[in-house]
Amino acid sequence: MSESTNRLVTLDGLPADTRRGGELRVLLGPKTVGSTSGFMGVATLQPGERIAEHYHPYSEEFLYVTRGEITVDLDDEPVPVAAGQGLFVAIDVRHRLRNTGGEPAEVVFHLGPLAPRPELGHVDTEVVPQRSPA
Repeated sequence: MSESTNRLVTLDGLPADTRRGGELRVLLGPKTVGSTSGFMGVATLQPGERIAEHYHPYSEEFLYVTRGEITVDLDDEPVPVAAGQGLFVAIDVRHRLRNTGGEPAEVVFHLGPLAPRPELGHVDTEVVPQRSPA
């Protein structure tokens, strides 16, 4: 592999996407490193916070909790996931991430393969109220 195809990206300084709840940062993906098979990032959820229910019609999602504990609702079935545990979310399964613990939770996520176009990759099934500006 040539040096031009290897990209090191640091989480600090990446903008957070808060539209669906929590803070989502895509670390490695088409926009950050030009990947073509999937993307990976980190979600941070404060206690009581959630990422709105959605599904991916083209991608499987892999979740790994690095800090705290969350509950992932898979087609309305709650699944507790603690630090050190991973969860597989199949294509077309509705899911929502909720921080059900008393401390911030950090979740590494990976999705693949990519949808044919970005706007086809994510289908929202609920809306999360937006945070007030600080």
